[in-house]
Amino acid sequence: MHVLTKKPLVVFWNRYPDSEGSLTAWHREMRSGKYTTFHELRAVFPKADKVGNKIVFNVGGNKYRLIAAIHFNRGKVFVRHVLTHKEYDEGKWKDG
Repeated sequence: MHVLTKKPLVVFWNRYPDSEGSLTAWHREMRSGKYTTFHELRAVFPKADKVGNKIVFNVGGNKYRLIAAIHFNRGKVFVRHVLTHKEYDEGKWKDG
């Protein structure tokens, strides 16, 4: 898969350094994977959930949330948000 930018991950782990290892592992796995369906993605990321047209990943032992738009047909991953669990629960990310 082609993760279009790593910048949101870096910005987040600079703010929350304990997230760096988990976000790096997620990025590495997404780049090396070839997922053509959500079902294939869940085989590797069993806790990933579809919320509307986005995929939500639990990162860092359920401490953080990564929200991505994934175009399986084109092999592209757009990182939309990386949030703390509290920020995710506030739901503001759903607006955009």
